[in-house]
Amino acid sequence: MSDSFLSSEEYDERAHALYNDSRYDEALDVLREGLALYPSAVELHVGVGYARLAREEYAWARRAFDDALVLDPEHEDALAGAGEIALKIGRVDDAMMAFERTLELGYEDDTDLMLQIGRALFREGFIEASLSFFERGVAHATDNAEAVACVGYAQHRLGRDQDAIATLRRSLSLDEAFGEARVYLANLLYDVGELDAALTEFERTAPEDHWDELGIWRYLELRKAASGLGDDDPSFKTWEERLLELSSEPDAIDELLAEVETQFVEREGAAKEQAQGHLEMLGSLLNNLASDRELDSSADEALALDAATRPASARELTAEAAHRVVMRDGRSYEGSWEEIVGALRDAQDAGRSLDEFMAVEARRCYGATGVRVSTRGPEEFLRGSEHAGVLRIVR
Repeated sequence: MSDSFLSSEEYDERAHALYNDSRYDEALDVLREGLALYPSAVELHVGVGYARLAREEYAWARRAFDDALVLDPEHEDALAGAGEIALKIGRVDDAMMAFERTLELGYEDDTDLMLQIGRALFREGFIEASLSFFERGVAHATDNAEAVACVGYAQHRLGRDQDAIATLRRSLSLDEAFGEARVYLANLLYDVGELDAALTEFERTAPEDHWDELGIWRYLELRKAASGLGDDDPSFKTWEERLLELSSEPDAIDELLAEVETQFVEREGAAKEQAQGHLEMLGSLLNNLASDRELDSSADEALALDAATRPASARELTAEAAHRVVMRDGRSYEGSWEEIVGALRDAQDAGRSLDEFMAVEARRCYGATGVRVSTRGPEEFLRGSEHAGVLRIVR
């Protein structure tokens, strides 16, 4: 059949398949083609919204969802998408109204929709609200292991570790092969000091279930302590190979992105130097004007001496080089990338090394949001955390 005879539903299905493969550009091309033929097809507008959202094109995504809601004000996926965009741009009240509207329309029994809304809230730091939607999802799908696990992740973020442990065990009773939940549970048991139980769970995981190094190191540590095996025991080979994979050098795409970021930082530095030069010229002019006012000579000499001896330039350079991040709860941290991560670590668990702290937080973030945060270094960790919605980098 020629593409010109495709129905709006077929365009939507094609775009959806491309979206699921993360081929967002191609999905948008299909959706545009479909909308040219069927401009009133709500599903196609909704599809555009989600493709734009995936590409972080929030203004365009908002417009697409608005177009969909003009055509159908009660479309549940459009309401959920519009709510997620509202959260992204800081319109929290609008977001909550959109999410609540899905409940008023009777979509509480749509587990996938409840999980989608819950994850959107979780990513933006509204953990209590996310938990309420996760629990609604479970209420109408008690045998859904993923939904149950989401409840556990939220309970953990709220500091309810024992509840989280019980919930994750319930999730695994529904799906024993749910590797993500089992790794999360094993690490959580380790964190609360239940080492034997942690080892039991770790032993039921496979190397490919782990996407960070922390869980593997913990498993090897516990296994060696429990069995007395040496570092060279052949049973550890596949685990060590997985460690090498996880700690391998960045691939070509990572290197390209790093190069682009370096060029941006260099250009930004050049702009700062130019601005500093302008400020120095202005300062010189002001000093000349001040001298023309015939101020007290002794005061001038004291001021000049202070300016000559004070290490202002060093402090200014330090301030320029410092970074600043703001957390979802309003706390802010300044310093080098490493100093900021150290401060975050000290605020939660000063006993951990930086590497262990980053690995723990990256695992927690992934468990709840599905966003993988790199732990290759403090800067990558913080930038990944910003992408996941955990914090905002101001400079």
